[in-house]
Formats: sequence, structure tokens, C-alpha cells
Amino acid sequence: MASLKELKGRINSVKSTQKITKAKQMVAAAKLRKAQAAAEAARPYAARLAEVMGSLASRIVVSESSPKLLAGTGKDQVHLLVVANSDRGLCGAFNANIVKAARLKAESLEAEGKTVLFYLIGRKGRPVIRREYPKAILAGFDTSTVREAGYAEAEAVAAELVALYEAGKFDVAHLFYSKFRSALLQVPTEQQIIPVPAPKQAAASTGAVVEYEPDEEDILAALLPRYLKTQLFGALLENMASEQGASMTAMDNATRNAGELIQKLTIQYNRSRQAAITTELIEIIAGAEAL
Repeated sequence: MASLKELKGRINSVKSTQKITKAKQMVAAAKLRKAQAAAEAARPYAARLAEVMGSLASRIVVSESSPKLLAGTGKDQVHLLVVANSDRGLCGAFNANIVKAARLKAESLEAEGKTVLFYLIGRKGRPVIRREYPKAILAGFDTSTVREAGYAEAEAVAAELVALYEAGKFDVAHLFYSKFRSALLQVPTEQQIIPVPAPKQAAASTGAVVEYEPDEEDILAALLPRYLKTQLFGALLENMASEQGASMTAMDNATRNAGELIQKLTIQYNRSRQAAITTELIEIIAGAEAL
């Protein structure tokens, strides 16, 4: 049985931890508002760009002369899994869920006889993937040096992916990130980003005839890299919002668990203290009676 000193030390230790988790929860809640607003503001632009891409793609016949980002390499043997994680922990199962989705995809592709490679964004998902696929990591992007990953980082990642694609390092690329729904729900999401799947054209309501100048393939050649950057930027924003939501929820649970543990330890401390006092009183009374 723990001594009174040990119990008092544990209570003080848990109280210190509770202060940290409470502070982390408040910081995450403050950051969540900004991150959520940024993620929601980026969605309409991405949706509208997808509509324009769908309109253009429906007007051309994909062939070898089409932009490579749309036509592909003609093969699907080598698949690159772009896994976007955070650089910080204390956010529950946020990173683990993204890595799990990527691992399941990798196992499915390998079962089909495909070659799987990884491109890693962020630090937290790297140890698991390095342990299970030590020779399959093609490249990565370090976001630990920036305060918040933004468009500049998405642009750099897109440029590196396009360079690897044009060098023939892979045939298909899939992006894994967490889509923000609420502070309690973040959904691990998979999305093919290279070659860019032709977005479905929105149903036309006016029936107006649109003529493009220059032709559709030239416009697509210019829009496809921007579309890729937009998808990566949106994924980073969704990840930031999801990370803060998961962190706020995890720290709230940790704070409540710490409070319950403090209550249990305090009861145990009081009982041990009462037992020690009772034992001392019995010894004093027994000694007095013996005299």
C-alpha cells in the first residue's frame, strides 16, 4: 500500500498534468476557430474549380496528346501514397487514423501486385511507415519549420510531385488526409490526385454555349497544376482544422480523467491518513492501559 507521502506526490503530479491538458485544450479551441474558418472558406473555390475542370474535360477526348496530368502514363503499376500528418502530438488518434487508411490502401494495392511508394508530409506518421515499409519511402516534405502549413507549402509539394511524376517515378498518386466535420468527428479521406481524375461536370441550368479561347486543352494544361495545388492546399487546411479539433477533444477527455483520478487518490489518501491516525490512537490507549 502506498504511503501518505507517495499518495500526496501522485496527487500533486496529476494536478500539474491537469493544468497542462487544460491549457492545451484552451489553446486548441482558440486555434480551431481560425483553422475551421480557413478550411470552410477554401471549399467553395475548390468546388468551383472542379466545375470548370469538368466543363473543359467534357469537351475533349483524352488521348496521348492531352496534358500528362490528365491523360496519365498509360500504366498503373507504381502507386505513390501521399500521407499528410501533423508535426505535433497530443491529438488523440488523428495521425493514427490517417496512417491506418494509408496502410490499408497499401495492403490492397500490394495484393493486386502493384508497387507501393510513400511520400510523407509531417513527422508523426513517419515512424510507423518507416518501420513497416523501410524501403518504400520515395520522398517527403518537412513542415516542422513553419508555424502553419499554407499555400506556399502546398505549392512546393505539388511541384515536387509533378517533378517525380514527369521523371517516371510513379504512375498514380493518392492523397491521404483527415477531412474536418466537427470537433468530435474527423474523417480519414483518400483522394486520387495524379493523374487528375476528370471532375464530373455540374448539370447546366441555362443551356448557354460557352466558347473557350484558347482551346480547351491549352486551358486544361494551365489549370491542372493549379488544380493539384488547390487540392493539396485544401487537404492541409482540413488537416489543420482536424488536428485542432482532435486535440481539443483529447485534452478535454484527459482533463476530465485527471479530475477523476485526483478524486480517487484524494479519497485513498484520506482513508490512509484516517487509518494511520486510528492506529496511533489505539497504540496510545493500549499503552496507557498497560501502565
